[in-house]
Amino acid sequence: MSKKVIIIGAGPGGLTCAMLLAHQGYDVTIYEKEDRVGGRNAAITIDGYTFDTGPTFLMMTFVLREMFKMAGKELDDYCKVTPLDPMYKLAFPDKELWPTSDHNKMHEQIQAFSGKSEKGFVDFLNRERIRFDKMYPCLQRPYDKISSLCSLTLLKALPHLSLGRSLYDVLGDYFLDEQLKIAFTFQAKYLGMSPWECPGLFTMIPYVEHRFGIDHVEGGLSRISDAMAEVCQEKGASIKLNTEVQKIVVYNGCAKGVVLNNGQEELADAVVINADFGYAMEKLFDEGVITKWTPQKLENKKYSCSTFMLYLGLDKLFDEPHHQIIFANDYKANINDIVSYNSPSEDMSIYVRNASITDKTLAPEGHSALYVLVPVANNKSTASWSDQDTKVYRDKVIKRIEERSSMKNLEEHITVEKVITPSDWQDTHNLFLGSTFNLGHNLTQMLNLRPHNKFEEVDNCYIVGGGTHPGSGLPTIYESGRISAKAIMKDI
Repeated sequence: MSKKVIIIGAGPGGLTCAMLLAHQGYDVTIYEKEDRVGGRNAAITIDGYTFDTGPTFLMMTFVLREMFKMAGKELDDYCKVTPLDPMYKLAFPDKELWPTSDHNKMHEQIQAFSGKSEKGFVDFLNRERIRFDKMYPCLQRPYDKISSLCSLTLLKALPHLSLGRSLYDVLGDYFLDEQLKIAFTFQAKYLGMSPWECPGLFTMIPYVEHRFGIDHVEGGLSRISDAMAEVCQEKGASIKLNTEVQKIVVYNGCAKGVVLNNGQEELADAVVINADFGYAMEKLFDEGVITKWTPQKLENKKYSCSTFMLYLGLDKLFDEPHHQIIFANDYKANINDIVSYNSPSEDMSIYVRNASITDKTLAPEGHSALYVLVPVANNKSTASWSDQDTKVYRDKVIKRIEERSSMKNLEEHITVEKVITPSDWQDTHNLFLGSTFNLGHNLTQMLNLRPHNKFEEVDNCYIVGGGTHPGSGLPTIYESGRISAKAIMKDI
């Protein structure tokens, strides 16, 4: 009789884990509280417009392909993947940069952008290639025991950690121009961190973009989750939508199953948590079960920023790139407002995805689906997100986009609109403190010091998603699903 595994949540980590386990013959059931799979990688559909809820940059697509191959499938049989070139536009107050994965063209752009003899791009590619090649295998391993920190793989990577240096500091080794350094640091937003605090080892993130490029999936990145769900079901896994887990059943320190919101108890040989980590620790265990990650101790941890989101259906298509970042006039001050938990900056930075310029499936003909993300402080901030405050901030965001892009009359072309605030992320989407990118990625919250894939507090309980190792971002979340699936195969 096959062993039964229950997975709480149908986010990308849970779906990856389910896909791999089902392929190996495990009896897998996923319980998802929403009416669709994907979690923050799900689609939002409004009156013919389709938006991705969260992730919009697809990097390291080879990782995703590996997951499908491990499940006996091919990604391209389910998803149409298109490389983007240029990858995105970076809009500074006085000039623009259009990064490309064509290294010769990128070098020419850098020289023109900075107006200086910027020779560091070649060094950046060469030295960060070494860092990535040393570090990436470390991200594919579990760190559930202290002894795992003594692995030869990690020891070989230690000289490449840039200990004591930030992402911004390391980029100073390559580039002289201030704006150019910032152009290679915005990727810290994938971790929800300030580039002036983000560990220097994460310089490999902008390197990954320039080495492997950035892709788009037709229909939106939510299509990946839909495809994974199809594979899961083809392999015999069961996905129960509109079914919320109330708590995990623990007996003698061992997970035995779950209790659903209707009171029904479902038993299993292993339980996988794909809910937000802080939420799970607060809500999914009876009092007294968790001692290391209590609510009080969770409060003392460092968390990523939150995000203010606008999903706008437009009755026209603007001639703007697929991805663009509109930098604040004073980017460092804007970042300091966020990490100091201040009220939302008047001088904000904004990410805009105009995916309809590439993908005509996301909106009715002649229309477009615009995705807007503004990094803001998480709910440790005293900022109010009342209806009135939200409306005021929303208007400021629209005005800034109109001022700093060609979308001068954006407001008058909005036909449908959805807003998600930090309060919504916490109260509706169950994100602890509304931290969109989960626990921070400072060195004291990485590897063995991050919640373990094989959960350290409860036996037969495993974690996937951005709150565990290796961290947030789609490729690393897929890796968390693979690590936990392998652990289950080994243990059970």
